[in-house]
Amino acid sequence: MVNNSALIKDFVNTLHKDPHGDEEGLAAPEQLDAWLKAHGLPTGSRVTAADLASAIELREALRVLLLANNGEDVDVASAYAALDRAARGGRVELCFDDDGPALVPAARGVAGALGQIVVAVQAAIADESWHRLKACRARDCEWAFIDNAKNQSRAWCSMRSCGNREKARAHRARHRAAGA
Repeated sequence: MVNNSALIKDFVNTLHKDPHGDEEGLAAPEQLDAWLKAHGLPTGSRVTAADLASAIELREALRVLLLANNGEDVDVASAYAALDRAARGGRVELCFDDDGPALVPAARGVAGALGQIVVAVQAAIADESWHRLKACRARDCEWAFIDNAKNQSRAWCSMRSCGNREKARAHRARHRAAGA
């Protein structure tokens, strides 16, 4: 069984933002191919630069939606449009069998693999785990994480790094404002 939230989180985290330089996990079509295969989404064909661009567009749309899940004011309409494009490209269809109805991508190749990620989003929404998927509020991080806090109030991927850094910034800003 696919863990939809983990798949989405892992996909978004193929870009690791860092104050000292970002690390792109999908810098070339071969890296996308390897990532998809490692996550059970084989393409069955050669991955192109256009496929890579589509994957990065989907990844960044998901990051925007995860920032929205964390209370950030972002352009969700554009993100939804990117998910719509990936769903259409993957030809996501409702199919029925003995196990019941399921959304499946009818397209092959990378389009079908990206369609499967869109299906994972729908499944996460349906099983109510979607709202726990968030992106770190630190703009130099935006690492995706699953908020397992009881009250679902986590704002940062890690309190030790991003949380402490952001709280220290806010503290210094308050003291500067009080001294002015």
